[in-house]
Amino acid sequence: MPEQFMSAKQTAEYLNMSLARVYREAPRLGLSAYKFGSGRNAKLQFKVSEVQAWVKQQKMPAR
Repeated sequence: MPEQFMSAKQTAEYLNMSLARVYREAPRLGLSAYKFGSGRNAKLQFKVSEVQAWVKQQKMPAR
């Protein structure tokens, strides 16, 4: 089964972040972007499974 990707915009919506923040902070947060295409037509996308795994890592411990 092929890996599923979401656009940077979809990732921003999923994470409730601005698109600019996703572009700026994804590498620092540990989210790997994948570049499809070249030049002005290049699009950054993120693996759905990796974004979901990152979200699970952000879970706060119960008190």
